[in-house]
Amino acid sequence: MPIAINLDLMLVKRKTSSRELAAAIGLSETNLSLLKSGKVKGVRFNTLEAICKHLDCQPGDILEYVPEEE
Repeated sequence: MPIAINLDLMLVKRKTSSRELAAAIGLSETNLSLLKSGKVKGVRFNTLEAICKHLDCQPGDILEYVPEEE
């Protein structure tokens, strides 16, 4: 997938845990784990907003376009 999810990196930078983030934004730890691993087909804007608000970051800090090699 050409979209990389750098949520783990932001969690480390903000010194917070997945569990804390999941509780703060009202998302299950399972769904947050699936998001972090890139095993989801999409993310709602309100979820992305809540993540960015809690981690004090921009969507581009979490999502990155990485072109696939042909």
